Amino acid sequence: MPEYSDDELIIRDLHARIEDKEILRGVNLTVKKGETHALMGPNGSGKSTLANVIMGNPVYQVTQGEVIFKGLNILDLSPDKRARLGIFLAFQYPASVPGVTVANFLRRAYDARKEGYDPSKEGQQPTGEAPKRKGTPPSVFRKTLQGKMDLLKVNNEFIGRYLNDGFSGGEKKRAEILQMAVLEPEFAILDETDSGLDIDALRIVAEGVNALRGPGMGSLVITHYQRLLNYITPDIVHVMFKGQIIKTGDKQLALELEEKGYEWLIGEKITE
Repeated sequence: MPEYSDDELIIRDLHARIEDKEILRGVNLTVKKGETHALMGPNGSGKSTLANVIMGNPVYQVTQGEVIFKGLNILDLSPDKRARLGIFLAFQYPASVPGVTVANFLRRAYDARKEGYDPSKEGQQPTGEAPKRKGTPPSVFRKTLQGKMDLLKVNNEFIGRYLNDGFSGGEKKRAEILQMAVLEPEFAILDETDSGLDIDALRIVAEGVNALRGPGMGSLVITHYQRLLNYITPDIVHVMFKGQIIKTGDKQLALELEEKGYEWLIGEKITE
């Protein structure tokens, strides 16, 4: 395999299906650290499927192509190993976990991320008693968590609640962004973070995302509408249709789509 930069995620000729339906039909995309890419397109074009395939959702079957991150084809790795490497997915519909507080969930996730994943140790058989994993001391983690909460303007009451249990749509998305802040991924996918949010909630979530942007993280923002991009300004905009990226441009492309819709670009009438 040729050498790849650790500063980019590369998707090459990616094909994927669910049961007998092909959804991704040859996706090619490269996102570098420090860049924010927006992925737009009409419903059913494959945007969320791409996010799930990158993260390793077993519902989808990859039939061709590769996803390269840190020199590895991550399609060979389980979802937890992809996360330990530094890939993060903010779900469109986050699951509720009654009985597990936000704080406890974040601490376990933080420890797993810090442990990381070393492919050179893959398949090694342990001898004797397995070494015990050392978690982050509570005082150290609390300081880290408090710093992220201050950055995102999250109050202390929030982290004492059960994860997403009884949360509003905006609170669920804020929990996702707080998780992203704590884990400090190198590549983040935001799958329709604007879904189900009113304008106030959208602005709050977008402010959190913008606070985390920087040279150490590349991001792919998946959205159906341009309104999210009023708050999160992308460096590059891609349009997906029928499982392929059919056009790439700068932020002006998103504005053009807002004005004209997708029909001018794809040559078909779109039924939402």
